[in-house]
Amino acid sequence: MKNKIWENILKLREASPLVQNITNYVVMNNTANALLAIGASPIMAHAHSEISDMLKIAQSLVINIGTLDEYWVKSMKLAAQEVEKHKKPWVLDPVGAGASAYRDQVLLELLALRPSIVRGNASEIMALAKLNTHQSKGVDSTMASHEALAAAQQLAKDWQTVVCVSGAKDVIADGQKTIYVENGTPLMTQVTGMGCTATALVGAWAAIVPDMLEATATAMSILSVAGEVALRNSPGPGTLQVNILDKLHNLSAEEYLQTAVVYE
Repeated sequence: MKNKIWENILKLREASPLVQNITNYVVMNNTANALLAIGASPIMAHAHSEISDMLKIAQSLVINIGTLDEYWVKSMKLAAQEVEKHKKPWVLDPVGAGASAYRDQVLLELLALRPSIVRGNASEIMALAKLNTHQSKGVDSTMASHEALAAAQQLAKDWQTVVCVSGAKDVIADGQKTIYVENGTPLMTQVTGMGCTATALVGAWAAIVPDMLEATATAMSILSVAGEVALRNSPGPGTLQVNILDKLHNLSAEEYLQTAVVYE
């Protein structure tokens, strides 16, 4: 699987897909830079009047509900409806699922528009699957990714989507197969929006890899390996953030293949 993922990494660098993002204020710069670093091209646009035009040229869509407001929610729904017309993939990041009734209602409405992939932490995925009996802690996860495996598998079956639970071990499920990624570093949790960055990268590979499970595994693997390799020269979260961007850009085949731990 590692060799196939590396092929996908090279493929993206050549293809440079255009990824439309309706994301949150906190991470917009981070995710745009990460997409550029891997070789993709980001569009960060949410105006109602241009969504249709943007999604005619974009190859995939990422929706991140981190900083919700009513205007942006309408943008998200319009975009999800538009991307379906063009049969292009889209990724949903359910930031803070379970934290408020409004957030949960918006997520239900977006799920009904059939995202190709859903990526969140364990608490968010369990909240989406209606299995979470723990109070949500903002946008941080209070549970480990492996605890959400059953929730991910059920969510994947219920909504016919690929579900990724990120954590110390990333769990990626489509209801039939499950892939695990075991790389990264705990210091990545001290960098704002690292999960949101993962979602943006998932959107990039979804644009060029037809198999959504494989696309998701590719994105999660390269980000976690980049974090693990970048840690070697990162005494704190500030340098880690910068070094991850550099490593997303210049990660070598040798670094990836020697470091990656990914399996079914």
